[in-house]
Amino acid sequence: MLGMTQTINNNRGIALLLVISVTTILIATALEYNRRARFTVLSTAATRDRLTLSQMASSGVHAAMALLAKDRAESKIDSLQEDWANPDKIKELLNDISFEEGEINVTISDEMGRIQVNALVTFPDSRNFNEPQRLMLERYLNFLKDATEETPEDSQPPAIINSLKDWLDSGDDDATTGLSGAESPYYQDLSPSYSSRNGPIADIHDLLRVKGITPDIFYGNAEKPGLANVLTVYGMKPGAGTEFKFPGKININTAELPVLVALMPSENPEMALAFYELRQQAAIDKKAPDFSNPAWYKDMAGLGDLNLDTKLLATASDVFRIISEAKVNDSVLTATAVVERQKNEKSGKWTCKILSWNTQ
Repeated sequence: MLGMTQTINNNRGIALLLVISVTTILIATALEYNRRARFTVLSTAATRDRLTLSQMASSGVHAAMALLAKDRAESKIDSLQEDWANPDKIKELLNDISFEEGEINVTISDEMGRIQVNALVTFPDSRNFNEPQRLMLERYLNFLKDATEETPEDSQPPAIINSLKDWLDSGDDDATTGLSGAESPYYQDLSPSYSSRNGPIADIHDLLRVKGITPDIFYGNAEKPGLANVLTVYGMKPGAGTEFKFPGKININTAELPVLVALMPSENPEMALAFYELRQQAAIDKKAPDFSNPAWYKDMAGLGDLNLDTKLLATASDVFRIISEAKVNDSVLTATAVVERQKNEKSGKWTCKILSWNTQ
């Protein structure tokens, strides 16, 4: 009788263990199913938001392109008085684009208000310095130098400029520029190794591969923007036949303060801030100067004695940078496009061609 009781108790214990095991498995399965279901829902929502953000940002870029094309059809110059440079006008334009949720913010800047890095040498032969461009770049590199720290020899302005010339020029022999230049043999000794470009720079980040250009020099800081914010790889113009050139002219009406620092003669770099402030005020003044004249600044009080190199100045542009930021809920996507205005020879209408596009 005792043995039978023990057997029954053992069977009950085994049954309980089986129930507990099965229940545990069911709970684990249910939790895993729930996790996967939630992941699928969240993933689907994220994909939906990403697609929505992409479409919104794209809409902002194309609206800006339409504004730029309209501006070019109505005006032959570009200044801060134009609608594309007016945040309120851009906002009005975006109000015509309705979305069920979210918002977009768009800014447009003149890419030709920057220093054209490829203009440092005289393409297409590219073996010689473009002297006005060399002087301008040297001024800005001197401005970037940190007076409180000792700059390595390779990162001194003349050394960087020599290395940059060798990176751009078509020669890849032992004829390095000065004592500090660098051709492919120098870069091939690095780890990882690579070769000198020996041609125009297509991506501004290429500068980080040039001897002497450190991340600090490339990115800069809030007080002194680095080369990435001052230089541009755009500006190429057709030459004779299949040749090309980089004129290197800067739109004096739109250049930001750091670029104006590089434009100022070495003897009075402090004039950059005065020039910038007077131009900003003139842009909203009802009696603004004639911005079609590259020497308009001479009519401004305090700038009459200033002499800028006319070979570096322009008053119109056709290449612009558009930044379109889209927001939905807590998600943000930014599209950055560089576009060029072009005239259709048959229709006579102005349109914008996208030169580069990236999102993040």
